[in-house]
Amino acid sequence: MSNPMEQFVIKPIIPLKVGDVDISFTNSALFMVLAVVVSTVLLGLCLRRRSIVPTVAQSIPESIYEFISGLLKENVGVEGLKYFPFIFTLFLFVAFGNLLGLFPYAFTFTSHLTAVGSLSLIALLFNVVIGIKKKKLGWLPKGIPFALAPLIVPIEMISFLSKPFSLTVRLVANMTVGHIMLKIIAGFVVALGFAGIVPVLFNSCIVCFEIFIALLQAFIYTVLSCIYLGDALHEH
Repeated sequence: MSNPMEQFVIKPIIPLKVGDVDISFTNSALFMVLAVVVSTVLLGLCLRRRSIVPTVAQSIPESIYEFISGLLKENVGVEGLKYFPFIFTLFLFVAFGNLLGLFPYAFTFTSHLTAVGSLSLIALLFNVVIGIKKKKLGWLPKGIPFALAPLIVPIEMISFLSKPFSLTVRLVANMTVGHIMLKIIAGFVVALGFAGIVPVLFNSCIVCFEIFIALLQAFIYTVLSCIYLGDALHEH
């Protein structure tokens, strides 16, 4: 049985270096590009023939649109719809990153702290920019005496900086554990010979469950991003 952790090793495809800095194009970068390309192409194909009465293909992107729009209205409010492109892109990127990683010999970039952490930091900086634009530089909730600032400000800072951590760890942990389970069980297929049909069937069930988990984690990531965006726009 091969090491189940090997599937998470980042390998350079196109080695590149600028001085001592390694900027190689890796398998992780490749699947990030694929997530963008595949999601764009699939949605484009679904919307190729648009009609007043939507076809099955047309209803897929329209359903995703209404779903993300509903999340924004529920967690941010109507004014949150102006940030729809960012949240919509975030959902598709995470969802397709999760789903592509389920294919044999694929790489799941959403199982890496660096990749997901960077995405979470982008979401955090986006909220910071929106918050500063909306509230200027005020950290204190309304009605809090200035004398309590030394206590309230650190608490607010810790709460604020923990947001990308919570986004990252939840997604990475779920994707990593699921793929390790699939790899371990798949290793018994050859070892058990004819009886290997049992782990094959079991793995098939896990794959179906992992598809559900992949979409669920993309949903949770998006919901939390909407909630954090709502915090940036509205007073406590």
